[in-house]
Amino acid sequence: MQAPARVLDVELSEPLPTLDPGAPGDTAARSALVLVRLHGVPLGTLEIDLAQGPVPPAALAEAAWAELRGPLLGHLAHDGLDPVESLGTRGLVTGTAGGTRPPCQRHPDAEFPFASVVISTHERPGPVCECVASVLAADYPSLEVIVVDNAPSSSATRDAIAERFGNDPRVAYVVETTPGASAGRNRGLREATGGVVAFLDDDVVVDRLWLRSLVLGFQAAPGVACVTGMILPAELETPAQIWIEEFGGFDKGYEQQVFDLGEYAPDDPLYPYSVGRFGSGASAAFDPAILRALGGFDTSLGPATPAKGGEDLDAFLRIVLAGHRLVYEPRSLVRHRHRREYDDLRRTVRGYGIGLASVLTKTMATSGHRLDMLRRIPRGALYFLNPGSAKNDKKTSTFPRQLTLTEMGGVLLGPWCYLRSRVRTRRTQRSRG
Repeated sequence: MQAPARVLDVELSEPLPTLDPGAPGDTAARSALVLVRLHGVPLGTLEIDLAQGPVPPAALAEAAWAELRGPLLGHLAHDGLDPVESLGTRGLVTGTAGGTRPPCQRHPDAEFPFASVVISTHERPGPVCECVASVLAADYPSLEVIVVDNAPSSSATRDAIAERFGNDPRVAYVVETTPGASAGRNRGLREATGGVVAFLDDDVVVDRLWLRSLVLGFQAAPGVACVTGMILPAELETPAQIWIEEFGGFDKGYEQQVFDLGEYAPDDPLYPYSVGRFGSGASAAFDPAILRALGGFDTSLGPATPAKGGEDLDAFLRIVLAGHRLVYEPRSLVRHRHRREYDDLRRTVRGYGIGLASVLTKTMATSGHRLDMLRRIPRGALYFLNPGSAKNDKKTSTFPRQLTLTEMGGVLLGPWCYLRSRVRTRRTQRSRG
């Protein structure tokens, strides 16, 4: 995808819509990125050409059937529903009319524990309020939302939360004076009372089934300590937003994946140090007892530290290395508002490089896996640099070479940045101790 695109959802159990290039007065999009779902479950995405004008329901049905027939039939079989031989413009009638939940959603409320949702934010009152509102509108029986105002320089977030949610007992506002996402998340973890603790970035909006699906992910296998979800773009209107998708995006596919060091270890020569495959901390849930036992999030990592990021990847890796299981659950969906401007994207990509290298440097320095990691460095370098690797194969001819070089520069700086951050953290701890 090399031009602005409409981002749309289509539910196959409902009549299929006509796809328009845009509303009157809007800049017409030349394509649409369509998330296709059945009973709310994501089946896959279609890239639909809008250059010739609106696409009628029949053409959309034909494209969905051609590209997503396998996942569609697989979903029906999983739910114990009869297979179909075609997809029409009226959608699929699967015997769930009259308000009855489809089989994939028939889980009694009693199966779901009280959940805590932690959102750490810094001077972004508008986005965080949108995020909170989407969580409160989600389909989940019992939850609390903890907004952690991280090192605020004004009362803007406090005032916005009080104005919109001050009368809702499910929403709590707390301040964490230590800067950094890790400090904010750890404060939320201390405040949380739920049997599951989910963490969100403040620039996402959650799907109606987000939390139910995330919590159900803990049932995928015994010993699951963490579940991550799918993250799709909220909009693709600028080149920077398209390039972050080419850079790798945030979704990890439409199949549930379980990770551990044994039965569910993938056939990957870099695993488990290929940490990007685990998911993202922008949408992740943890068994709070296990996360607390592991020390929470490392305050030497993450935004507002020299390490720039990686606090979520570090938590995922420590969980797997400790012998627990991690699940990627694509049914748990959030929409992420990507950075619109190129300079913001360039800083973000540099931070990704620094954060990744910081996590690997920390693991090499503090765990018993140093020799194992050293043996894999040549393979890791090849994976990173090879244009045909899974890391780079989404990049089109328009992807800026500067961004690739920026990430490489960040990776080279990462070890030094982590050491600086670690020294700073120890000094801070000593001054407070």
